[in-house]
Amino acid sequence: MKKKWAYGIIFIIALIVFCVVGNRIYMWRTSNAKNESPDFVFLYAENQTADYPTTLGAEKFADLVYERTDGRIKILVKHGAELGSEMEVIQQLRYGGIAFARVSISQIAGYVPDMNILQMPYLYSSSDHMWRVLDGEIGDEFLSKASEYNLVGLSWYDAGARNFYSTKPITCLEDLQGMNIRIQESDMMADMVSALGANPVKIVYSDVYSALEQGIVDCAENNWPSYEAMDHYNVARYYTIDEHTRVPEMQICSAEIWNQLSESDQQIIMDCAKESALYERQLWHEREKTSREIAEKSGVTVIAISPAEKQRFRKAMSSVYEKYCVNQMDILEKIMEY
Repeated sequence: MKKKWAYGIIFIIALIVFCVVGNRIYMWRTSNAKNESPDFVFLYAENQTADYPTTLGAEKFADLVYERTDGRIKILVKHGAELGSEMEVIQQLRYGGIAFARVSISQIAGYVPDMNILQMPYLYSSSDHMWRVLDGEIGDEFLSKASEYNLVGLSWYDAGARNFYSTKPITCLEDLQGMNIRIQESDMMADMVSALGANPVKIVYSDVYSALEQGIVDCAENNWPSYEAMDHYNVARYYTIDEHTRVPEMQICSAEIWNQLSESDQQIIMDCAKESALYERQLWHEREKTSREIAEKSGVTVIAISPAEKQRFRKAMSSVYEKYCVNQMDILEKIMEY
């Protein structure tokens, strides 16, 4: 009798297991039939946080590509520098270790020197001016220059304008004379600050707050979101809008990966990259607006440099232009007049 009960229990357990496993197999097969595995799964490198405009732009790009290829191409966005620094990412892109990335022109220029011209100080008169240039034939020419380093330029992302913020007001060129200004590790930025009559001081980004607070520097420079996010507005209460540099960022693809794709898929990816760029630019505009409102509500004084005064700043850059654009002065002038 006990044996019959034991066999009966074993039979019931086996039946339950069979039904559960069978149902799971059926669900897997049904799911797999509806959503076939992608032909390609690619990595996208992004060094900013998950909620940053460029990261959200990358996610938009990935979603558009997945949708328009009917799931054949899946792009996994890895943010927060998970795949390495921008310099490391560019190296991996060259050999196909990473498929896509968003990187600053400053980093690309290290490998393709012609790109330097796009980050010259006081090159653009406004945001609209920069986008007229980058969304036109000049921008397309510079995207194509990425091929010199085994990369494919896809589209331009916004990173805003860098402005001066300081412990005392800056309203004209004379106010900058002798001022100690924190800059990033960039020879061009050092030359720019020197040309304006100030003293460039290279300090790592994480130490800028204390340097301003302790009076090691009188001034620093960056865009609105960075100024607000790092609380620099608490120790530098004057924000001067001179828009000395607008350094665009580029969405790029590894040429090794690109050449594996069909022409139709290449076109889809290019179209999606350009569409995601428009989305990112709108997000950036909203982020700038929010950051500025936070700073202004805290009592920060915002100073806008007049067009005439800004022209004086630009004229002070003649030595910088000659140093970095000696063979591209015709293009420089074309961009300024565009």
